[in-house]
Amino acid sequence: MATVATITSRSSNLTLLFFTSTPPFRVALPSRRLPRSHRHAPQLLRLRTAASASSRTLMPPVSPEAREAAEELRLEAESALEWGGVCARLADFAATAAGRAACGDGRVPVGRSREESERLLEQTAAAAALLSSSSSAPLDFGGVGDVSAVVAAAARGRLLAVREICGVGRSLRAARGVFDQVKGLTDEMPDERYSPLLDILQDCDFLTELVQMIEFCLDSNLSMVLDRASEKLGTIRKERRSNIEILESLLRDASMKIFQAGGVDSPLVTKRRSRMCVGVKASHKHLLPGGIVLSSSGSGATYFMEPRDAVKLNNMEVKLSSDERTEELAVLGLLTSRIADSRMKIRHLMGKIMELDLACARGSYALWINGVRPAFSDRDNSGQLDPSSDFSVFIDGIQHPLLLEQSFGIAKGSTEVGKGQLSEEHPVSSMPVPLDMHVKSDTRIVVISGPNTGGKTATMKTLGLATLMSKAGMFFPAKGSPKLPWFDQVLADIGDHQSLENSLSTFSGNISRLRKIVQVVSRDSLVLIDEIGSGTDPSEGVSLSTSILKYLAGRLNLAIVTTHYADLSRLKAVDGRFENAAMEFCLETLKPTYRILWGSTGNSNALSIAKSIGFDQKVLDRAQEWVEKLLPDKQKERQGLLYGSLLDERNLLESQANEVASVLSEVEVLYNEICLEADDLDNRVAALRARESQKVQHELKLVKSQMDLIIRNFEVQLKNSKLEQYNSVMKKAEASTASLAAAHQPTEFAFSDDENKSSYVPQIGDKVYVEGLGGGSLATVVEILSEDGSCMVQYGKIKVRAKNNKMKLAQRDTKETSASSSVQGKGRPVKRSSPETKQDGSISFGPVVQTSKNTVDLRGMRVSEASHELQMAIDGCRSYQVLFVVHGMGTGAVKECALDILRSHPRVAKLEDESPLNYGCTVAYIE
Repeated sequence: MATVATITSRSSNLTLLFFTSTPPFRVALPSRRLPRSHRHAPQLLRLRTAASASSRTLMPPVSPEAREAAEELRLEAESALEWGGVCARLADFAATAAGRAACGDGRVPVGRSREESERLLEQTAAAAALLSSSSSAPLDFGGVGDVSAVVAAAARGRLLAVREICGVGRSLRAARGVFDQVKGLTDEMPDERYSPLLDILQDCDFLTELVQMIEFCLDSNLSMVLDRASEKLGTIRKERRSNIEILESLLRDASMKIFQAGGVDSPLVTKRRSRMCVGVKASHKHLLPGGIVLSSSGSGATYFMEPRDAVKLNNMEVKLSSDERTEELAVLGLLTSRIADSRMKIRHLMGKIMELDLACARGSYALWINGVRPAFSDRDNSGQLDPSSDFSVFIDGIQHPLLLEQSFGIAKGSTEVGKGQLSEEHPVSSMPVPLDMHVKSDTRIVVISGPNTGGKTATMKTLGLATLMSKAGMFFPAKGSPKLPWFDQVLADIGDHQSLENSLSTFSGNISRLRKIVQVVSRDSLVLIDEIGSGTDPSEGVSLSTSILKYLAGRLNLAIVTTHYADLSRLKAVDGRFENAAMEFCLETLKPTYRILWGSTGNSNALSIAKSIGFDQKVLDRAQEWVEKLLPDKQKERQGLLYGSLLDERNLLESQANEVASVLSEVEVLYNEICLEADDLDNRVAALRARESQKVQHELKLVKSQMDLIIRNFEVQLKNSKLEQYNSVMKKAEASTASLAAAHQPTEFAFSDDENKSSYVPQIGDKVYVEGLGGGSLATVVEILSEDGSCMVQYGKIKVRAKNNKMKLAQRDTKETSASSSVQGKGRPVKRSSPETKQDGSISFGPVVQTSKNTVDLRGMRVSEASHELQMAIDGCRSYQVLFVVHGMGTGAVKECALDILRSHPRVAKLEDESPLNYGCTVAYIE
């Protein structure tokens, strides 16, 4: 139940009233000024920042010099590995200003222990699952602002403005909204998929009472203190509004009187020197006796005077305005004090919100680069790698994140980041070559050799950057389930550290860096050294490098070293803690392939590279002679031949493997196609039926239109022809009908020459195949025309003339009457034949097609006339034909008479309506 809570300041008699769900409480402040303890916040903030910075030193040495050296090495290693570039890209995915600022400054949180890094990885996995899920929306950080500067100002004792206080309240309210959204997602998922995100905000204080107080006292839209903020403020504003109304009414009346007296061109009420007044011409000053001149216009022609009766009201307005401002400042001071008192909770909450924002940013970045979650290698209680694990580093197909970003063609700051789109201004370059990194558990030093520009440094940087990303809870682009140890430090000596200012040569700079690395290295450190021992005499450089590496082998977890010294690659033969790797170089193209070959030793190929770029051949020949003299017993040549044969064998095996993979891929594609076709078979059959049905409907419409045309032509010709021309007209109509039927048959029945010469004698009722009517359709013989060796066949409701040699018997009706047989035997022409009898015993009448010859129109006639006309039409109708009786509806007398005649007439076999929608026409079947 909501109650009213008050906050009272005793010295200023300030009481804040607001509604809250908690019991009423009262806070008394000794004065309007903030407590003195708040002024020490800057020192506390600096101490906290320094503590946070020092905590990033993962293994802090004891001595100050070692601590300073470790911090310097950490920053230099992050710079050499381009950690800032990854953080800058992560900033593009952050939703809050604080998160973007942290990423831009390289302040991405890095796990100080293995457990902390695993917790960050779990947060990233939960955020990636949230962003990739179609059933849940991304978290909304829209209302969360960066209030650190405002809170710090309140802690220093500065009075906050209304806008600043409202910003704090809005951010706290938005933070609670983010928590509620995460909690709702966690409640919906029983598998606790999003619980790592909920754990971030689980123990936070969202300062609900402070938010309610701010919203009760201030209007964030108008940036003003509300009347309800305190009782005194409400009373003052009420009195002021009443005083203003009286003062404005008095001044309007005075100005109107001056205007009516001609003392001013138009009534004018304004404010001068914080007092309300009226305008009057200087020549009419006498219209305001006892008035006070506050100011005048620029020309001096108009005076702005305060009437005598308004002096007291103006004095009251000034006093009330001052009291209102004083009370508003008291309210703002009280809210500022509450914010200052809660500064540690606010900073903790905003820090957790930023942590949640960075977790979501890491999830978005992981989805953008198709990153996979790394796992840390298991260890036993002694701190060593688990002997059951063969590899401490096992990563397949890793790609450098920044090189992968360049291949995407997206520039820094692009608005298309995270949307899966590429920048048109930056074309897509070739993808970086995936690297396989397999380091055995007992290996401490990996020596990578190979030609210049072959990818040795890039390989080393990729592993170092993957280490930093895994510690920070970030996924990196690789295949499968990558595994690597958790390194407490990443120490790097990459690049030329020559310094003229400090009088350091290249060798001196590198040795100085190696001295610091040896000083701060620990059992869990990763050390990256590029071109160790370079910049000095090769023999001394090899000796010093060998000594340094053997010293480091017993004091660190893993070191990756690049070199051109062949002697360093031979350390593997005498020390099991060393491992060799080489960058592949194609001798045919004289270009590196950027692939790493574990367990191999690479050649520098300096002479081949010099030849490829067009160096003088005489110089190269002389150099080759010196190489042969320096090689004892041509040992290098034998090694080169062996290495070349091994490369050829490996290439052959890879070629065969690629062929097998290609065949397997083709089989899989074919299998998937067959599965898809089988799954879609029902849909295809339905679609085929729909198309065929549509095609048949279209052909039916076309045939109907053509038949209508033939009937109209037939009627016209029959009307204009004489009796002797009747047979000719009939033949033309039958020929047109036959050609039309033949044109729309899907198939044709094939007749052989022997069949054409056969002596088939048709009989009435025979089922025959007729050439031109479709090989799959049967027609029935209904009339014999022996004078020209042809007969009439009925196909459906269509009768056509066909010759005997164009027909083939399919079925003969054995129940045909003997009378028909005798007629056929005598060979006499038969002008009228029995109607076709169907298998069910029913009689087949002529086609139900309305023409002017088979239609009798009774509309408009009397009943007697209609009865006589219908009787004549029935008597004149041919046998086994149809008669269309058009009687209309009207009163129904003609229709009833016509139906009575049709029902009782002996020649009418049956009758029916012309169509379900036409009751004005009846079709009669005449025997």
